[in-house]
Amino acid sequence: MGHVFELAKEFIEMPPAEIEKLLESPIHEARAGAVSIMDFQARSKKTGESRKKELFDLYIKRHDRINNWDLVDRSAIYVVGAYLFDKPRDILYKLARSKNLWERRTAIVSTAYFLKHRDRSDTFRIAELLLKDKEDLIHKAFGGWIRQAGKGDKQLLLNFLDKHASTMPRTALRYAIEHLDKKQREQYLNLKNIK
Repeated sequence: MGHVFELAKEFIEMPPAEIEKLLESPIHEARAGAVSIMDFQARSKKTGESRKKELFDLYIKRHDRINNWDLVDRSAIYVVGAYLFDKPRDILYKLARSKNLWERRTAIVSTAYFLKHRDRSDTFRIAELLLKDKEDLIHKAFGGWIRQAGKGDKQLLLNFLDKHASTMPRTALRYAIEHLDKKQREQYLNLKNIK
């Protein structure tokens, strides 16, 4: 994948219509190249607001081709999260309720950009929507993201765990408590075992 990322950097100016052609490829590495180009463009200070909107729109429109955890994780933070940072975020809640696993993952992964700017509320609200999700890749994502949010505000994490630890998926709980002290980890794991 390192070669794919390097190649993507060479084509950072690729227009969205050409990126979409790459997304249509059945070859995973081609789609990885497409989302990498989107990510590099979205991160670039040279990229104007209209292009960022085009990238966001393309991501949402062609989510059918962004269909693996690595494709989501490679691009959602800047293409979706950064774009929505100063805009309404209703689309994330729609994605969180989607039947499509990758759209649900996009919803939580996108909030990583908000966390970089100390904006934690959407991470916890979207995690609440994903509590009953059946997919392990969603459990890992929202557990990891609420853990990350807790680094900036431990009390928010503890409040979430106090409310949901007994019913949240075990994988999500383990990810969420990873950085807590041993006593706290045991406390939350015991809540899970009581249920």
